[in-house]
Amino acid sequence: MSSDVSRREWFAAATALGVGSVTFQRAIAATAAEQVESATITAEMVKDAAWVAGITLTDNECTAVAARLTLAHMQLAVLRKTNIGYDIPPAIHFTPTPNEPPAKLERGTVSPTKLKGEVPKPDNDDLAFYPLHLLAELVRTKQITSSELTKLSLARLKKYNPALLCAVTITEELALKQAAEADKEIAAGKYRGPLHGIPWVAKDLIAYPGYKTTWGAGHFKEQEFETKATVAERLDAAGAVLVAKTTLGSLAWGDQWFGGTTRNPWNIKTGSSGSSAGTASAVAAGLVSFGIGSETLGSIISPSHTCGVTGLRPTYGRVSRHGCMALCWSLDKLGPMARNVEDCALVLGAIHGTDGKDASVQDRPFNWPSTRPVKELRVGYQEEKDSPSAEDKKVLEGLGVKMVPIKLPHAAAQNIITMILEVESATAFDDITREGVRADIGLWPNTFRRARFISAVDYLRAQRARTLVMRNMAKALTDVDVYVGPAGFDLALTNATGHPTICVPNGFRKEGGLPTGLTFTGKLYGETEMLSLAKAYQDATGHQLRRPPEDTWVVEKKDAKK
Repeated sequence: MSSDVSRREWFAAATALGVGSVTFQRAIAATAAEQVESATITAEMVKDAAWVAGITLTDNECTAVAARLTLAHMQLAVLRKTNIGYDIPPAIHFTPTPNEPPAKLERGTVSPTKLKGEVPKPDNDDLAFYPLHLLAELVRTKQITSSELTKLSLARLKKYNPALLCAVTITEELALKQAAEADKEIAAGKYRGPLHGIPWVAKDLIAYPGYKTTWGAGHFKEQEFETKATVAERLDAAGAVLVAKTTLGSLAWGDQWFGGTTRNPWNIKTGSSGSSAGTASAVAAGLVSFGIGSETLGSIISPSHTCGVTGLRPTYGRVSRHGCMALCWSLDKLGPMARNVEDCALVLGAIHGTDGKDASVQDRPFNWPSTRPVKELRVGYQEEKDSPSAEDKKVLEGLGVKMVPIKLPHAAAQNIITMILEVESATAFDDITREGVRADIGLWPNTFRRARFISAVDYLRAQRARTLVMRNMAKALTDVDVYVGPAGFDLALTNATGHPTICVPNGFRKEGGLPTGLTFTGKLYGETEMLSLAKAYQDATGHQLRRPPEDTWVVEKKDAKK
């Protein structure tokens, strides 16, 4: 096809589409001379590629489509020259409650569950594994200082990080300063609440000024931002002390980052799973009592059950993601990972709610502790291979809850969520794909490349199918408050619908001795009831009290040579 024919075809197509104004044509014509040859799409090319679009075209239709695609590619050439930073989201956003008006509700109230008796002051070995809510009481009553806790945390990070590879950056200078400020305020009677003076870690996709935010990828390992993520701002406001930026699989996939494989404290010959790999490992190893992870498709739940910690993935839209790496705008969520359910509730109380910067976030009340008796809850389960074990079911029935069989739309969710994730992640990292970056970005290159061949029509059809899944999920949960199942059995479904899930330890594998997990999933914005049941389960079982074998956390000789 000649250049003259190509020009005539795309100008004819533009006029037919109503975009043939003088202004528009001048804008396109400015680049047409240099791009028409390289951008020209022929009828033969369309005919050969029609199967990708899933349609059959006549010869005349191929010619017409080719002309319009040539025009589209010229428009795209201009668009691709536009500088769009990683922090710019699409002009559309997902909501898990599309049929409800935007909420303008109170935040709710959060306070620690009333303790029975006094909290004994432990020695350092015990202190390292104390849960957040007990540490908070020790700090509040001035039995221990924030500086003491922070120095213990920093010392353990320095000692064990070479073996666990769970921290990218130890923020010692900041931590000591924040701890000293917390001690000064608490001594003056200015107690901010249960997070005041408590060390924490941030998954290294959470931006914090003055420190690198590497996203776990060698390609970005020198990257810094002046922006402070909203979740970090809110923890700063609560008086928490940031001691480290923790590892994540490269660009939030798995537990492999540019420094190696993050290790599972229960067996350092194995990985911690991901992508919130370092946060799970650090909490399990007693380096901190809590941290923040993120999840797109399992990145909180998977490392939580692998490392035997308690991980909360809140309802989509509970917590602002401003200042955090975007992987998939319509799936990404932030949440706490800690020793137990109580601790996750206290952290969620500090970080949830709108900030005017993340359009997906709604103000919905979160109250803790719950005022509703656990025995009033109706708890769903699936009468299939994914059902909770007989032992776990017995524990739940012993709490007085009513167990109700339900059926969930798993298959439909599985068919669409991978496409959504791949297309949105490829969009987020479109620039490096077009630049030909293949190294130091982990497992992503092929995913980013193949996603470019999924049409916008098919992506939006997947999102429409997602709406059907959400409706079917709502029907499935009509008669229950919470449902329970093995960790990981419904990750595609609950991430697609945006429902909250918490993973808690429920024992150990017979082979290998690694932890196992149980998940509780609540209704949208129903974290209070969900956490109430999960806490009751933990109180009845005590699985969360077990500690990994600390004496095995040593650097192997082959690692020491590196």
